[in-house]
Amino acid sequence: MLATVQKLDPVGVGARTVRECLLTQALLWPVRDTVVEEIVCNHLEKLASRNYKFIARALGVTFKEVCEASAMINRCLNPTPGAGFGTDSARVVIPDIFVNKVGDEYVITQNEDGMPKLKLNRLYREMLKSDGAVSDAAKEYLQERLKSALWLIKSVHQRHRTIFKVMESIVVFQREFLDKGLKYLKPLILKDVAEVVGVHESTVSRVTTNKYVQTPRGIFELKYFFSNAISNGEGADLTAEYIRNKIKELIENENSKKPLSDQQIVNRLKESGIVLARRTATKYRETLGYLSSSKRKVMY
Repeated sequence: MLATVQKLDPVGVGARTVRECLLTQALLWPVRDTVVEEIVCNHLEKLASRNYKFIARALGVTFKEVCEASAMINRCLNPTPGAGFGTDSARVVIPDIFVNKVGDEYVITQNEDGMPKLKLNRLYREMLKSDGAVSDAAKEYLQERLKSALWLIKSVHQRHRTIFKVMESIVVFQREFLDKGLKYLKPLILKDVAEVVGVHESTVSRVTTNKYVQTPRGIFELKYFFSNAISNGEGADLTAEYIRNKIKELIENENSKKPLSDQQIVNRLKESGIVLARRTATKYRETLGYLSSSKRKVMY
């Protein structure tokens, strides 16, 4: 019964493993390809690591045949056959703050729609003012709740003001970034902003978490503006975000048949005036989600 279900449209649905899913699809091709079937059955791990030479030796076929089979698997087999029948809901980012340039100045406004409208219920205020309508014990209880409510309202407004002041400070520190772009994003730590705003570093950390700002350069999480300094070897400091972006550009524009190694990336960065250790380049590449050069290499 399971084998029958797996052959229904989309072919491979209900498979228990990736291997079973791909093999079900391959077996239904009009013309059977034994090399493809052997690779799917016995060498998926080697295929994932692009160890084509090992596969060729194991199957007793040429390197070219393995490359062609790999291309067929890549183009014609689908490890997630049901993916096309469902849609992920898009995550809509609603900015908490807006930064707009008016003349030569940047004007900060807060998104009031995200600000909870808190107020005291008039009924309980009137109960406190009335004489004899409620007992002394009830009045005492209402007084305590009133103080708690006022404290909560005050705390919410205080947090609102703190976010505004933090954004003001960020705009001052990152003015060149807003004017000229990513290259001019300055190294900035929580302590720098905390000292200007007059709060603890942990407070700045809390109010910038999951908070977004819309600027002329795009929408960013407030955490985006904080980054440690990395020297470029010429006395100037660059941010890790800028260097990661440069690595991303290099990888996206590389020759897929001759991808750049981490050392080659380091050399290219050095030509641009950015001095970086190879292990640091490797760490940044991995955080960007790119595989090593050997695994990025396209054989066909």
